[in-house]
Order: sequence, then C-alpha cells, then structure tokens
Amino acid sequence: MITVELSRSLNQGGVLWEPAPGDRFTIDQPNVVGEVFWISHLTIDVHTFKGQPLLGFNGTTEWALDSVTLDTALWMPREDQLRDLIGERLVSLSREEEQWLVTVETEEGRETYTDPDPECAYALALLSLT
Repeated sequence: MITVELSRSLNQGGVLWEPAPGDRFTIDQPNVVGEVFWISHLTIDVHTFKGQPLLGFNGTTEWALDSVTLDTALWMPREDQLRDLIGERLVSLSREEEQWLVTVETEEGRETYTDPDPECAYALALLSLT
C-alpha cells in the first residue's frame, strides 16, 4: 500500500482527487493519520455542504466523526489509479528480486523508479512527472 508520506507528496505535487466509492484515504491529523478508510455507500460517502465536498461517516459508531472536509482527508491512490494518472507515459512494471520497477517516458527519456511496494514505485514515477 502507498505510504502516507508518498500520498502527501502527490497531494502537494498537485495530484487532484475526485472521491469515488472504493477510494482509500486517511485523515491527515496526528491522532488518526495512518488509519485507512474506504469510501463506500454503506459507511463513508461523498456529499456536498455549502458547495464544499465532504466525506460523511455513516453508521460508524467507533468514530466520533460526522464528516471531514477534503482538505483534511489524504487520498491514498490504488495501483490502478496510479497507472491511470501516469497514462501513456507508462512503459512497464517489472520485478527484480525484492523490488518493483516502474519505467516511464519523460522529456529526457526513459526513467525507472523502484520500491518494494508496486504502489510506491508507481507513486515515485508519478511524482517525477508532475
């Protein structure tokens, strides 16, 4: 799974999030950061209040939250979402020993980014393109 740090870097790099069912996120606050939530019509859904998108927590008695704003939520994109964001610049994903290698086409040519987790390797490649 992508790390909170890489998710934060993608956010700061300008990668935009349009919340949808199946998306993962954490709340970027010290007491809950790292707790991963999934958007679902049953437990967490997206709604709008005064023109601002909110993530509403429905029926989750263990959390004393009604909803959080998107600027507090930190998207943790999945592998397929990262591939979509890289788009046609993606050359390949391969594995060598304990590392995943993502190769992308940049203005300078092909570059490869590695990490033990494929989502993190994709995120590193995407960061190089933003």
